[in-house]
Amino acid sequence: MPRQLVIRQVDHTAGFYTPFHSHGWGQLLFIADGLIQVSAKNIGYWVVPPQRAVWIPAYIEHDTRTIHPVQMRNVYIAPAASQHLPNHCQVIHVTPLLRELILAMVNFDTLYDEVGAEGRLVQVFLDQLKATPEAPLYLPHPKSKPLIEIAHQLRNNPADSRSMDDWGAQLGTSARSLARHFRQETGMTFGQWRQQARLLAALTRIAQGDAVANIAQDLGYNSQSAFITMFRKALGKTPGRYFEQE
Repeated sequence: MPRQLVIRQVDHTAGFYTPFHSHGWGQLLFIADGLIQVSAKNIGYWVVPPQRAVWIPAYIEHDTRTIHPVQMRNVYIAPAASQHLPNHCQVIHVTPLLRELILAMVNFDTLYDEVGAEGRLVQVFLDQLKATPEAPLYLPHPKSKPLIEIAHQLRNNPADSRSMDDWGAQLGTSARSLARHFRQETGMTFGQWRQQARLLAALTRIAQGDAVANIAQDLGYNSQSAFITMFRKALGKTPGRYFEQE
């Protein structure tokens, strides 16, 4: 396609799944409404709430799963236009300006006018995208078999409060070794990783309309206020306000 961008509007119902695949162009997946999970093979997974987007560089294998019915805008960016964008997946905050640019560009013809007003809007979009901050909505995958087992169980049951000593006894290794490898393989301590797993699980539950009190209890927090404090510290808003448009 002899253009810098191709944009498609896609809506999906809850539960829709796209198996692992990759693209020759980078993909910015903007969620106008709803919530999805995106996994990158052997890398990690992201939760993408409304008014956020996930950037997926070219040739990274990924899948998507719709948690809450979504309205998406897929912006595919040609290699030459994306060379100054990150070479790793990340969720980004979508500013009001960036949002309006995406919503305007989705109405462009496939072969939009590169030298006119449409082309100038595309350049503004690319400039804005380079400066957009990352949102902390990522959970990295560990690589070694013992840690993969821990991660799998915590993903399935984020309220699991077992310590490194408990896991070491179960897996036949030392807590010190597990803790060292956890940081080496994920860039996080075990405690940080488990909190992030709980945070992403909470976002999914909030999007589905579950009560905050129930979420806090199910995720192992001693009180609703403790959960809200953790959530606000991590994401800058309370659970009840996180999905509000800025």
